[in-house]
Amino acid sequence: MDKFLPSLPQTNPATGRGEIIVVDDNRTNLSVMGLRLTRMGYATTLVDGPITALDMIQAQRFDLMILNMTMPLMSGISVLGEIRAEPMTRYMPVLMITARSDPGAAIDALGAGADDHVVKPFDFDTLGARIERLLDRARTLEGLRRANAALDARIAHRAVELSEVRAELAEAEAAHRELQQQYQALSETTWHG
Repeated sequence: MDKFLPSLPQTNPATGRGEIIVVDDNRTNLSVMGLRLTRMGYATTLVDGPITALDMIQAQRFDLMILNMTMPLMSGISVLGEIRAEPMTRYMPVLMITARSDPGAAIDALGAGADDHVVKPFDFDTLGARIERLLDRARTLEGLRRANAALDARIAHRAVELSEVRAELAEAEAAHRELQQQYQALSETTWHG
């Protein structure tokens, strides 16, 4: 079960740059991240437990998740697996943060589906640049998904129209054959009559 602190989850108001959920079991890290991200212009929701975070992303849409890799009860890698398994959250960008500086940490995070990986302590200007890159990419991908869905809808509509035209053509061909048969029968009676 998640550890609940009276002030968590905490939400800082939106300013238009994006809605970010930050998941870390360390309250100090959360406070610092929330303050810095809010100053950068992001709306932030701070969550100290992975289970709470998973519940929140099902109930509310976030533009990006910053996820601590090492937490008690459920690792960031496990949380990420849950996120990628759900159709509603599958494409949400996830930036994994960790105190582990070994190359294996990056390989584990990226291999599990993280969109980026940052080692603590990190420079907040660099973090901001990475967040913007991830948000820009997510917006582009969302635009492509919407365009693709619109194209699929147009194709389906055209397929229905084509089916209707084929049915009309089949009816016209049948009517044409019937007229030809009537003409042939009339011609035979006129010539033989």
